[in-house]
Amino acid sequence: MDEDRRLPWDWSGRAIPDGVRIEEGAYVESAYSFARYRSERSPSVTIARDASVYQGCMFDLGPQSEVRIGEYALLNGVWFLSDRSITIGHHTLISWDVVILDTPQWSRDIQTRRHQTELIAANPARLPPETQNEPRPVTIGSNVWIGFGSVIMPGVTIGDGSVIGCKSVVFDDIAPYSVAAGNPARTIRTLR
Repeated sequence: MDEDRRLPWDWSGRAIPDGVRIEEGAYVESAYSFARYRSERSPSVTIARDASVYQGCMFDLGPQSEVRIGEYALLNGVWFLSDRSITIGHHTLISWDVVILDTPQWSRDIQTRRHQTELIAANPARLPPETQNEPRPVTIGSNVWIGFGSVIMPGVTIGDGSVIGCKSVVFDDIAPYSVAAGNPARTIRTLR
């Protein structure tokens, strides 16, 4: 990264935001990953040494959000929707089209959700209304592998050494060294 926080290989022409800390040996493919970045924290994103953040990753962060990515983690096309805190452990692999969110964006109540969609239609910018839901931090341990198309819901902890099958929706904590899959994700075997 050069002195104006631009990546020499980056096609986007954007600068990396000031609140983003990229440690030695870490790789970020494009500053476009921060197009939806709104965090006021510093640091708000920490990408530890030798971690890789590839094309298609998006840091959609609210004003008080913090994301920490561990050493040697490898992220491909991951979408972070965060208002509080998401932590990714060391040597963790996260595949394409994975969504990790720490705040439910929509009400579970059907009438409230219906009202929320009506508010969007009435808003010229077509932006969703501010959520009233409380953020719940997400923690993904070290040496975890999350298969493509999975969704990690608010408040979830995925234990070290676990594997999440492709297209899984993880609502509940996953114990360390477990294989979980499905919607909702359930543990189907242990690795120890």
